[in-house]
Amino acid sequence: MFNKILIANRGEIACRVIRTCRRMGIRTVAVFSDADAHAQHVSQADEAYLIGGPRPVDSYLKGDFIIEIAKKSGAQAIHPGYGFLSENARFARACEDAGIVFIGPTPAAIEKMGSKSAAKALMQTAKVPVVPGYHGDNQDAQFLAQQADIVGYPLLIKAVAGGGGKGMRLVEKSEEFISQLEAARREAKNAFGNDDVLIERFVLGPHHIEFQVFGDTHGNYVHLYERECSIQRRHQKVLEETPSPYLSGDENMRKKMGDAAVAAARAIAYRGAGTIEFIAGEDREFFFMEMNTRLQVEHPITEMITGEDLVEWQLRIAAGEPLPLKQKEIITGGHAIEVRICAENPANDFLPETGKMHVFATPTIDSEVAEEGDTRLDTGVVSGDEISVYYDPMIAKLITWGGDREEAIRRMQFALSETDVIGVKTNLGFLQRLVKHQAFIDGATDTGFIPRYRAMLMPDEAHCPVEALIAASLFELASEKANTGSDVWDSKAGWWLNRGAIRTLEFHAADEAAVETVQVETMDVGTSTPGYSLTIGGTLFHVTQHAVDGLNLRFTANGVTHRRTVLAYEDQFSVLLADTRHHLRLVDPFHFETTTETNDGRLTAMMPGRVVKVMAAAGDTIKKGQALIIMEAMKMEHTIVSPRDGVVERVAFQVGEMVPADAVLFAFIGQ
Repeated sequence: MFNKILIANRGEIACRVIRTCRRMGIRTVAVFSDADAHAQHVSQADEAYLIGGPRPVDSYLKGDFIIEIAKKSGAQAIHPGYGFLSENARFARACEDAGIVFIGPTPAAIEKMGSKSAAKALMQTAKVPVVPGYHGDNQDAQFLAQQADIVGYPLLIKAVAGGGGKGMRLVEKSEEFISQLEAARREAKNAFGNDDVLIERFVLGPHHIEFQVFGDTHGNYVHLYERECSIQRRHQKVLEETPSPYLSGDENMRKKMGDAAVAAARAIAYRGAGTIEFIAGEDREFFFMEMNTRLQVEHPITEMITGEDLVEWQLRIAAGEPLPLKQKEIITGGHAIEVRICAENPANDFLPETGKMHVFATPTIDSEVAEEGDTRLDTGVVSGDEISVYYDPMIAKLITWGGDREEAIRRMQFALSETDVIGVKTNLGFLQRLVKHQAFIDGATDTGFIPRYRAMLMPDEAHCPVEALIAASLFELASEKANTGSDVWDSKAGWWLNRGAIRTLEFHAADEAAVETVQVETMDVGTSTPGYSLTIGGTLFHVTQHAVDGLNLRFTANGVTHRRTVLAYEDQFSVLLADTRHHLRLVDPFHFETTTETNDGRLTAMMPGRVVKVMAAAGDTIKKGQALIIMEAMKMEHTIVSPRDGVVERVAFQVGEMVPADAVLFAFIGQ
């Protein structure tokens, strides 16, 4: 076994490999780009080396440089993770030439499976069923159009190189073929440097089912059963589970697919971890799609049902050991589900988002229960980390196990209700709706799931329930109280003779479309359990705040006690309820905005204050977001910015003057 390995990757997979190596007593070497100098995989490894700039081509794809670092550090092997260099035959061969073990398949196996068309031809020889279509070398557009007519519509045009849905087009009629072919080729050329394509029949009612396979250097091959990855957006996986609901009760089909997967691995003398991907239709026929010659993102669910550490298997096989188990010795139990938590906006076609994760709240995982495979979180980031434009937007993988599918779903629903991020948009609200959707619970999970139920799966944060507003208000009041010093003038609560203070908290929903106000009257001032009367939408709520423990808030409203998770960062709040999450922004009482009723371009003061500085004069041309005036209130300064482009027509107040509530500060002309 190795004493030290280098991990040629980053993020959660690098941390995942480090975890197994630490348990096995193997030292680890990390590599990192400028953008990852403070990343978790850097701090967790025993050694770490800077390899270049933030772009992958300048760092994580510099194979020759990484090999030199491996030799310099004394690493005996390189684990490529997934992505980057993991399926690069040239890199695998360079490792071997340098006397360093590549923890993965042989270069020859990578090359054989690197082309979808060549792989399908090889699978046909091995008697593994493949999707009917054209996989040849003739790439003439008119010839391909003729082949398409033979295959029949609907069909898929697919790039022969790469994956992730790039260079893939669904064509439903012949007159669309040439334009879709051109689009697929352009995308493939940009993504993979190769615009060759293949044509395949489009399988109706498709299910994406893959089998985890392993091979060693002693001629042994096994599979560790299947994973269903049918729920996808833009041909990329969102949720994976095992066993497959599609195969439920059909052990004969499961055995046929498992045998075909092992036959595929044996056909190329495969070594290490790989995945054979099948497409299965509503007619229950299945076909080989491709082989991923690496560890998969979704490997944890296989680990959850088998109790095996697949990274350990990789290490042992790379060190020349035989497979740890024979096929008949691999036992599975229960059901496991994984969701991919990504920085992306589901409402904007799941396009990636970037930014700083000010707060990353994760589910409470009991260490004793976690050892039994209940709930698991694989991640490479923590609160305060940046989601960069340079890398995959995946933040974490959340995995749950249950004795059956119902229990695994229930645990996933609960775990998602304890997970959230402030600072960057994520797909968490979408995932929460997904795992509660009745069609998913019923196991109706073909690849058309998201398009079919898209309207019901999109998060809707415009409506905010009263419970969320109460929780956000109490969390803000508790924070204010905790930050109040001994000086009475530090208090934001105010003071009223013969009654509690009354103030108004104004919240905007995350999309800024909805405005919610909470009128707060403080009761029982000075007691250990503060009481409040909250008026929301004309309804009065008598509320007692019991405790704030980290992110957990416990309170009683109108006789009902609640425990809720609340995330907060500056003026941002996220309240996690059992079924939904609600992102709110506490509005600064001195914010100013265009008067929408008359559209006359005025900025008005929401509360009184004193002018500290004026940064614009009548006649000045200003831009939206430009600072115009600084006001002081409650011993705090508030910078007010312009809500629009235009020209200042009038400045109403000067430095030192007091501004009453609702007074006009600026008037504008122009749009």
